Amino acid sequence: MSLVLLIPGLFAPVLTIRGVLTRDGIAQVAPMMLQKGLNDDTLNTLKGMMNPTVVGLLEATGQDLRQMIIDKVMPSLTASLQQNVGEVEVFEQTRSIVSGVRRLYEVGSPVPATLILLFSVVVPFLKMVLVGWAMFASPATRQRTLAFVETIAKWSMADVFVVALFITYLAAMASQSTPLSGPPVVAFKATFGPGFYWFAAYCLFSLATQQLTARVLAARV
Repeated sequence: MSLVLLIPGLFAPVLTIRGVLTRDGIAQVAPMMLQKGLNDDTLNTLKGMMNPTVVGLLEATGQDLRQMIIDKVMPSLTASLQQNVGEVEVFEQTRSIVSGVRRLYEVGSPVPATLILLFSVVVPFLKMVLVGWAMFASPATRQRTLAFVETIAKWSMADVFVVALFITYLAAMASQSTPLSGPPVVAFKATFGPGFYWFAAYCLFSLATQQLTARVLAARV
């Protein structure tokens, strides 16, 4: 039963994080983007589309043509972005526990990848194999095996890993709140996948059956 719960918990999607550009966020960064994007080549192109007399008059009076264009265009551009532009998805990532471990190795983080692999994959499988083998072992071997299982169970991070995922979820949800400095440019939303519930069910079932099995087998000695 533990194996049935653990397999989808390892390979099914555990967490999906999605990031979108908000309307207010786009409008907030639009002036900065326009100012930096309006380079000399673009400015010369705009000059070629304008009345030469007007361009000459502006240059003669020493006015900044770039700043004037920004001041004239920006109010209407910001209003248009806020009204007409919807949320633009810029990031979406869905990970299972196994794919998350693989990704950590790919990005050069072998230590956390190995710890998650060891305590969330190797240790659970080892516990199941040892407890199953202890069912058919001799009483003396059974006691030593169960004692060893209880020892490695103390180092198991299965339940800790579920809590870590929950904290990640809360952190991602908290990033959606509006900061004091203005609206968020990118709003993140995290949702649990079926793998999370499978893995959480495995954690609860494994802890309960481990204690129950230890008592039953100890009574047989």
